[in-house]
This record gives sequence, C-alpha cells and structure tokens, in this order.
Amino acid sequence: MYVGIDVSKEQLDVASDDGAFVAQFSNDDEGHAELTKRLLQVKPTLVALESTGNHQLEVSLVLQAAKVPLAVVNPRQVRDFAKATGVLAKTDKLDAVSIARFAAAVKPAAQPLPDDKTLELEALLTRRRQLIDMIASEKNRLQSLFGPAKQSAAAQSIRDTMSHLIKQLNKLDRDLRKRLEASPAWKAKDELLKSVPGVGKVTAMTLAIDLPELGTLDRKKIAALAGVAPFNHDSGKSKGKRRIWGGRATVRTALYMACYASLRHKKDPTVSRYQKLKEANKPHLVAIVACMRKLLTILNAVVRDEKPWDPALASA
Repeated sequence: MYVGIDVSKEQLDVASDDGAFVAQFSNDDEGHAELTKRLLQVKPTLVALESTGNHQLEVSLVLQAAKVPLAVVNPRQVRDFAKATGVLAKTDKLDAVSIARFAAAVKPAAQPLPDDKTLELEALLTRRRQLIDMIASEKNRLQSLFGPAKQSAAAQSIRDTMSHLIKQLNKLDRDLRKRLEASPAWKAKDELLKSVPGVGKVTAMTLAIDLPELGTLDRKKIAALAGVAPFNHDSGKSKGKRRIWGGRATVRTALYMACYASLRHKKDPTVSRYQKLKEANKPHLVAIVACMRKLLTILNAVVRDEKPWDPALASA
C-alpha cells in the first residue's frame, strides 16, 4: 500500500493508492499523533507528501521519528502525473490520491530523518536569505527618494532599519560560522569546499546545508539535483536547444555567484572551459552554466574523496 498526504495549513488529507484508506486529520500535534497511529496499523510500503514549505515539515519529522517510510515529492511532478492519468479536477482528497498513485508508480526512495543540527542550520540559512532580501528592499526604497526627501525623516527611518538588519545579518553569520566550526564533520566539509578556487564561506555553507547529497551521487545525478544538467528537446528530425530545468534554486544561485568569482583565477579549471565555449561562439549564459556544472563536478569529487581541490580534478 502506498499512501499520499495532501498537506494544508489546517488539515491533512490522507488516501491510499487503492482507495481503501481515506481519512482526514488536523495538522497539529493531536492530528499528527492520530495519523501516526493509523499508519503504523496499516503498515504502508511508503508514505508520500508534497514539499509545501513549512507546512509539511513538522508532520514529516513526526512520521520519520516513528520510522514510517516517508518521501517528500515535487508538487509539479505530482500534478503532471495527475493530468497524464486524466485527473483534471483538484481537491484535497483527489490530491492525496494522486500523490499516493504517483508514489506507487514512481517509487521514490524513502528519505532519512535530518538531525536537529541540520534542521537548525537550514533555518538559519533561510533566515540569512530573508535578511539579505530585506536589506536589498530597503536600499531600493532609499534610492527611490529624490530631492528633499533624501534628508527627510522617512529616509532616516530607512537607514535605521538597514543598520538594524545589517547588524542582525552579521550576528547570524557569526552564529552560523560558530555552529559549523563546532562540528568536526561540518567543519571538514566546509574546508574541503573552500579549497576550490572561487568558493567562499557563503557558497560553502549553502552547498553543505542545501545539498547534503554532495559527494554521494555521480556527476550526472548531482548536476540534475542542483538544476544545472541540460535536457534535450528533440522531436523527430528537429533538434531543439538543450535547457536546464528544475533543481534547487539556492544551490544554483550559489554556483552561479561562485563561477563569477572563480573566473578571476587564471589557473582555475572553469576559466579554460568558459574561454573554449566563448571561442566556439556559445552564448554567455550557456558558457556560465557549463562552468557551474564543471565546478559542481569538482566539488562533488572533492567531498567524495575527502581530499582538497587538486588541478588534476579538472580533467576528471
């Protein structure tokens, strides 16, 4: 039996792929306990739920702690699967059934329970991104002022807010660094990642926290997971342009910024890759994505082999 859970802020709609098990629970401690009890009774092969931000996090942790086999799946893939099977209507109950049938057909791997330290680091990294976005918004507001308004009380309020946010960001950065250095495993991975030219502390933190699979998958799978693997768009004799698709946006952004930094190093392996593609008249973004993929391949090998970056990896 495969079970799907449609998660909303207030409730959890649950259904099995064969329709024999259909129920609804509240998305709170009481509902989680009741759901766990029912699932342990029916003993499903796998329970699947969609990634919906923070709404699914607590129930997924409760189920994984109870050793219920659980997979968090991509909502877009589930919706495409439902449409392909002729399910065009959308309700919470239908969504739960679609998730269960998707799990039965695709059989995604059950995911391990993240430890408390990983969850805390993820929350801090997310908060860091939020602070950066807020600082950027305040800067834009300040720049939009003109004339006497630049010296007004409104402008001073913006500056005060920016000052407070920057202090919060600096404090959070120190906290993140302290937590990473306190763990031998995290510190070792951080140092390995930073040994690669162009990879700074922020990129290393992002990759270590948001891409824990780094070093455990081959280069093709890790590229697809990060969203830097090109996919074909061919049909018959028509050969379409290959494009990247999906993946983890935070990881892709970190790789993008790291590539710009790494291109400054004349001995860095991404420099030759970029120059060759530009000489072949490839567009700038195509060359940059290729560099991102190459950089990720090297980082993956560095973590996998537990050895600092070596120029020999450039030809791997």
